[in-house]
Amino acid sequence: MQKIFATTLLLAFACLASPPLAAQVRNPVKWFFSVKSNGPGRYVFVARAILEKGWYIFSQNTPDGGPIPTSFRFNRNPMIEMTSVVKEVGKMENRYDKLFGVDVRRYSEEVSFVQVVSVKGKVKTNVSGSIEYMLYNEKETLPPMTNRFIVELK
Repeated sequence: MQKIFATTLLLAFACLASPPLAAQVRNPVKWFFSVKSNGPGRYVFVARAILEKGWYIFSQNTPDGGPIPTSFRFNRNPMIEMTSVVKEVGKMENRYDKLFGVDVRRYSEEVSFVQVVSVKGKVKTNVSGSIEYMLYNEKETLPPMTNRFIVELK
């Protein structure tokens, strides 16, 4: 009886002492951030998304009633000015989606989002913010995700 009690107590302690298992969040996209000089005080910020085979990311220009479009939020920085809108560079597909009941604009495999930035004066600073996006394949749609970034302007 004492052995059963000791074994039960040991198992209960082992369960309490072990860390809980965290749920794995599926994210079939890898983000790469870079910046290139484009003349004195001008830079080109690039957020490049590489998607796993069969997965799609939505355009920033998704129509109303459709999925959540990809969107950028840049943190306020008094030393920089965004001198363009964020442009999409990649092979966009425009396709009617029964789930949303609208034509959706999407990218597969790879897409880059490009923003031109001007720096006020000769200072070292950075561009930072976040990207909100949704991913889906033919079997599932993942909930919206947010990815933060910070890139030094040199």
